[in-house]
Amino acid sequence: MNQSQVREIKFGTDGWRAVISDTFTFKNVAIVAQAISEWINHHLAPDQSGRKIVAIGYDTRFLSQEYAETVGCVLAQNGIFVYLSDYAIPTPALSYGVTRIKAVAGIMITASHNPGKFNGIKIKTAQGGGAPREITDKVESYLHQTEIRKADFNTAQREGKIILHDYKKDYIKFIRQYIDLKKIKASRFKVLADIMHGSGNGLMAQVLKDTKIRLSLMRSDVNPSFDGGKPEPVVEYLEEILYRVKKEKFDIGLVLDGDADRIAAVSPDGEFINPQKILGLIILHLVRNRGRTGGIVKTICGSTMLDHIAVKLGLKLYETPVGFKYISDLMVSERIIAGGEEAGGIGLQDYIPERDGTLAGLLLLEMMVYQRKNIKKIIDDMEKEFGRYYYERLDLQLGNDRFDINEIRKIPRILGKKVVAVKDFDGVKLICEDESWLMFRPSGTEPIVRVYAEAKSLTKAKKLVKFGEGVLKKEHK
Repeated sequence: MNQSQVREIKFGTDGWRAVISDTFTFKNVAIVAQAISEWINHHLAPDQSGRKIVAIGYDTRFLSQEYAETVGCVLAQNGIFVYLSDYAIPTPALSYGVTRIKAVAGIMITASHNPGKFNGIKIKTAQGGGAPREITDKVESYLHQTEIRKADFNTAQREGKIILHDYKKDYIKFIRQYIDLKKIKASRFKVLADIMHGSGNGLMAQVLKDTKIRLSLMRSDVNPSFDGGKPEPVVEYLEEILYRVKKEKFDIGLVLDGDADRIAAVSPDGEFINPQKILGLIILHLVRNRGRTGGIVKTICGSTMLDHIAVKLGLKLYETPVGFKYISDLMVSERIIAGGEEAGGIGLQDYIPERDGTLAGLLLLEMMVYQRKNIKKIIDDMEKEFGRYYYERLDLQLGNDRFDINEIRKIPRILGKKVVAVKDFDGVKLICEDESWLMFRPSGTEPIVRVYAEAKSLTKAKKLVKFGEGVLKKEHK
């Protein structure tokens, strides 16, 4: 196998993702599955019965079930017992299932929020969190090192090596226990949930059954093309829910991404609620309404508002590189109330170290019930207390070009404001004297560079992003 073929398969910030029928082929999926088998058999201990069990799940993307079966067949032939989901499920359901069946690891077939032409593989640890770099590096080191061993699916089932398993049952039961259903039960809030054609379909309805919450779903059908866009809960893909929430007088809109591990929300006036605000709201709810204690986590591109919340509430604030696996690591080693990333992935205390869009969305609803206010009023109260910040992001397709990160570090002023601090442990973040900031970071999963900005006015935030775009384009001249 030549080196160019080896380089085709590379794990990024959150798993391996590639274009279906280009690099993401059944052959390459089997190659990755064989490498995962080698990692499991060389580095993970069996359970008390001497078995190694792996949980496998898949989303609603094109051929996801068939790819999952391929992975299961390879693992089964390598002496690993497979509990394969009997249906398309959210990533958090698979992650929670890993802990329930006491698996040594989990494998999820999903490309999360990427366009429909992509699929991917996420590896989960025995704790249910995302596999850290040291694990994915080990898996990569086994690529092409051994011949692929693959069982026949039907034969493996008959022999008990592959078992079809319902991961939804325990997952829904847990969420119903986590949220305060007794408090919510009599509430009549009107909720619109946008499933974005992903694998989160029906879960909120099952959790909220027997309550008086008036829940409506949209884009809940399976559509592997995702309307020709991306199943990503960002404002450019949410025109319909923004319109419907306002026109049909919903109290809140909730949005899940393709594998339902991320959340976005919409206020009654049809305004998009940034995930950074959602994280702040959930922290305030868990601390003030439910008495939770511990630290909180944001990534390097997280909002300054979270710093103010930490100070006011006397909470320790951790700051990590981009990628939920860094938050996940802290959730294992520290007592964390909540941690989140700018894209809407939020992890919660007394749960697996994993982000969960469904649970985060339901906690927003729970907060509304506790405070007897609509979400817009709650946000207004939060911003009055901790400051109002406007958050913008721009994704630039830069192909194979590279920009000089060292030159960006040297920028002395931005829009007339002095740069007073630089953080560069993941990309480069330039912080100005008025608390506004601008950040540049190459994506770990797509061939793009992201420009992030935050300021105390929307106009300023947009100008910052425009300034950042100009910096990158100048670098490419």
